[in-house]
Amino acid sequence: MTSENTVPLSVLDTSPVSAGQTSADALAATTRLARSADEAGYARFWVAEHHAMPAVASTSPGVLLAHLASATARIRVGSGGVMLPNHPTLVVAEQFAMLEALHPGRIDLGVGRAPGADPTTAAALRRTVEGLGAEDFPAEVVDLLALLGVDLPGRAASLHARRLSATPVASSSPEVWLLGSSTFSAQLAGTLGLPFSYAHHFGTGGTVPAAETYRRSFRPSPVLDAPRLMVSASVLVADTDAEAHFLAGPSRVMALSLRTGRPLGPVVSPEDAARELAALDPEASADFFARVPGTQVATTADRAVDELAALVARTGADELMITGTAFDASTRVRTLEQVAARWPAAVAA
Repeated sequence: MTSENTVPLSVLDTSPVSAGQTSADALAATTRLARSADEAGYARFWVAEHHAMPAVASTSPGVLLAHLASATARIRVGSGGVMLPNHPTLVVAEQFAMLEALHPGRIDLGVGRAPGADPTTAAALRRTVEGLGAEDFPAEVVDLLALLGVDLPGRAASLHARRLSATPVASSSPEVWLLGSSTFSAQLAGTLGLPFSYAHHFGTGGTVPAAETYRRSFRPSPVLDAPRLMVSASVLVADTDAEAHFLAGPSRVMALSLRTGRPLGPVVSPEDAARELAALDPEASADFFARVPGTQVATTADRAVDELAALVARTGADELMITGTAFDASTRVRTLEQVAARWPAAVAA
């Protein structure tokens, strides 16, 4: 064990829908995963916001979090994240202030600026084609904080945010995080003095520069005195490397579809994934998956923990979040349990 794997360990889930399953099946699997994470000692359990995607059932984080908070006992639950430009800031603030009032000290509000949807769906969510570039995102974050009772020095909230409040008499507040996969988001989180969660699991290769930008840009705020960085990684473990590689096949098919514009259906089985991947051009596919592996850490539990600890050491992250795509929910549960059993911070919790 190294000091790197003593940072808090958390989970991100998208409620993946596997072939032959319903949305109800996917959400039941998310509930099972949240309970397993709670029992295994994870610090946080976050759910995503995606729309009009056949493989994702997590469309409304606030609704899902109300259920998960009631289904668990200890773990913090939160959004990873709410795509703020899709919603009026007051609606988001009210939802999460209510969640915090129902489950004090257990609610995280992670916000991002990406639409989490194609342009047509984003326009339907926002009821306009204006603002799809999310240029107003920094001002929206300032307004959101103001509605939750946090005024940032040197950052003027809009008139409505200054006049309104998310809840009449708050006794505590949700923990607000800024999410991102670019140096833009890293710099914004730093200048606003917010904790920052970087989507390393996207595999864009900019994790270390974003971490450096965040720390360099950081200014203390009423929210945070010092930088707090979390990075995420996609992880799947099994008894052997070969088995882990086989079980990660569906994530490679999904990565291929996302990056090449192929139809994106439900998560396929490992057997179907193996057949589909075998039909690809070997040289071209080897090059693609070297750059976009689908699952970044697919190996045995001991090796996975070593790789995750190396990621923490490389980035200087204060927290680590793991996520994963697998056909069977049992594979995801087993991954959480096996990693947590070897991670001191989870064991202590």
